Amino acid sequence: MLVSAAMTAAFAKLIEPVLDEVLVNKRADLIVPMATAVFVIFLLNGTSTYIHSVMMNTVGQSVVTDIQRDLFSRFLDLDLEFFHDNPSGQLVARMISDVNAMRVAVSDSITGIGKSFLTLVFLIVIMFMQDTTLALIAIGIFPPAALFVAWLGRRIRRIARNIQGEIAALSGSLTQIFQGIRQVKAYGMEDYERARAGLTIDSIKKLFFKIFKSSNLSTPVNEALLGIALMGLIIYGGRQVVSGVMTAGELMSFITAFSLSYEPLKRLAKLNNNLQTGLGAAERVFGMIDRQPEIIDRVGAAGLCADAPEIVFENVSFSYGHDEGRALDGVSFTLPAGKVTALVGPSGSGKTTAMNLVPRFYDVTGGRVLIAGRDVRDVTMKSLRAHIALVSQDITIFDDTVRANIGYGREGASDAEIEEAARFAAADEFTRALPRGYDTRLGEHGVKLSGGQRQRIAIARAMLRNAPIVLLDEATSALDSESEMAIQASLEKLQKGRTTLVIAHRLSTVRNADKIIVLDKGRVVETGGHADLSDGGGLYARMQAAGLRG
Repeated sequence: MLVSAAMTAAFAKLIEPVLDEVLVNKRADLIVPMATAVFVIFLLNGTSTYIHSVMMNTVGQSVVTDIQRDLFSRFLDLDLEFFHDNPSGQLVARMISDVNAMRVAVSDSITGIGKSFLTLVFLIVIMFMQDTTLALIAIGIFPPAALFVAWLGRRIRRIARNIQGEIAALSGSLTQIFQGIRQVKAYGMEDYERARAGLTIDSIKKLFFKIFKSSNLSTPVNEALLGIALMGLIIYGGRQVVSGVMTAGELMSFITAFSLSYEPLKRLAKLNNNLQTGLGAAERVFGMIDRQPEIIDRVGAAGLCADAPEIVFENVSFSYGHDEGRALDGVSFTLPAGKVTALVGPSGSGKTTAMNLVPRFYDVTGGRVLIAGRDVRDVTMKSLRAHIALVSQDITIFDDTVRANIGYGREGASDAEIEEAARFAAADEFTRALPRGYDTRLGEHGVKLSGGQRQRIAIARAMLRNAPIVLLDEATSALDSESEMAIQASLEKLQKGRTTLVIAHRLSTVRNADKIIVLDKGRVVETGGHADLSDGGGLYARMQAAGLRG
């Protein structure tokens, strides 16, 4: 940058001897040397500009790449509650749109600002070398221009923040629409969604108009200031030349230096606008990176090592966020080691909440959850979750191959182990019938599979994990009766010798559980076996008689 800026100033200085010696004094012997000097100046300017642009962009892009990687890493560290409060589409916008705005600011603004500033400094030096009075007249436009650019930058940053927010909102809305496209089409809501998305798109358009008008406002202001300065230079400098105080070459060298200084000044104004847009995005990105997860390992937390451990809920209470009501209210129960325990109850009774406390997706607000006699908060989360296999009612199938989806259960699993897990989950037969077998990509959310097939992939994933604790959250909810019977034996094999917690979709699926715990409004109301509870006349019996789901 230093070399490039110096060459620009050198060209302005070279105008004086070219005009005075070559053109006015008609010295033919200087024509070739002066022309060669001009060529060398432009060659050095172009070469140094290329080198510094590549170097600065390499450093800048590496920094932005690290920021993007850090942002994604922070997202993975944050608690489930964060993802419930922030739609996935908005998080994607942070990762892509906001970071790209920062990328443009780094590649264009920071690189350009450095060179333009240095060029401006060198040219101001040349102007003062030529004539101090003329220099003072010329730089008189700089303070008002700088104040105007600063005011404009603050305005642009405010608008840029609003634009990034609207883009994030649009991204979140589109993600929901595309994920629920079957519902949109089934209910004929295409026009409604067009109108809803259109409002956000129009809002973004208006904000871009604002930022365009603001960013280009610098052009007429700078041109007016330039005109005032040139008018002063011509009046004063012209009189100096006429009176013989300075030569025409000196005046032209000065005007050239001033004209060249105007270009970096304009670039600084434009680049500042881009920089402010990037800074607006950076505020949002760093706001996310600075967020800290609330559920973390305690100081001194040790690893968990247990085979089929007993799990104890000891006077556990839990509330979501600032909700006044308690999802769990002082519940105490035990999941016997190596046995199957079922949680049943009406919707909203706290079943899924209780299950989520075992792997520390949330932390209790009162009481303790103990595994093998140790508070789950006193062991490392990595070792805790390594002991758990989860099959949730919210089935997650990645847009990857069947092999990769099942292999997600245990990193480094062999193909033979993956296929064995698929056989146990009754997923091998339909997998081999796919176009590329285990190497078939399943599409987003497994759109190429039926609901039951997706559930069996999820069960195979849990089987591959081979963990001592199994959590089944309505694991057969998407299966018809025939499919459910086909994998029931596999589930029993998965549960054998493992501490298993089951949330039942149908009460018939928990008949063989070693222990059934009935929850209602966040409290334990009944505990026992299927036969005892069926004859007890309590909530379980009433649910069974009414054919209600657990």
